[in-house]
Amino acid sequence: MTDPTTNPTESNPKPYQRLRNLVLALVAVLLSATLVWGLQTETGVSSLETQAAQATPLEVALNNGKPTLMEFYANWCTSCQAMAKDLGEVKADYGNQVNFAMLNVDNTKWLPEVLRYRVDGIPHFVYFNSQGEAIAQTIGEQPKSVLKADLEALIAQQTLPYANQTGKVSAFQAKVKPQSGEDPRSHGGS
Repeated sequence: MTDPTTNPTESNPKPYQRLRNLVLALVAVLLSATLVWGLQTETGVSSLETQAAQATPLEVALNNGKPTLMEFYANWCTSCQAMAKDLGEVKADYGNQVNFAMLNVDNTKWLPEVLRYRVDGIPHFVYFNSQGEAIAQTIGEQPKSVLKADLEALIAQQTLPYANQTGKVSAFQAKVKPQSGEDPRSHGGS
């Protein structure tokens, strides 16, 4: 005789219940794996924050005898975000031959560089030779093929084929103005 307080299906589940439990377990595993992969992708090499954290400090980049690509960017910049994946791939390909320095325009620490290189749209790239001298600039979104061609020319110490080009930019105005009242871009002129 069976005990009326126990459910016979609890101790001996039917085959369809086992299959259902197995499917639920597999779905849970797949969803977990997808979530983990998604989080890793979002914080991977292509994110601006990750790239900035891995960038060569400007002082080191301009003094270590390697050519440098300096990028002015901001986390809110849609053009910067659009280029992040391609730039991450380019940095992975050329990181042993070229320094990659990233300067966030929202950080007032970089105001002298923002003014020196006349940053009024981002992304803004400045190319430096191995002696730390600025030799070219580009502004705005650049296709990966253009970046690669310019970096290969930079490494070979040749004229950059796509330098001084302007692509799509995000407008930028410095939050802080020079205190002297004179624009350092005027070079003392009126």
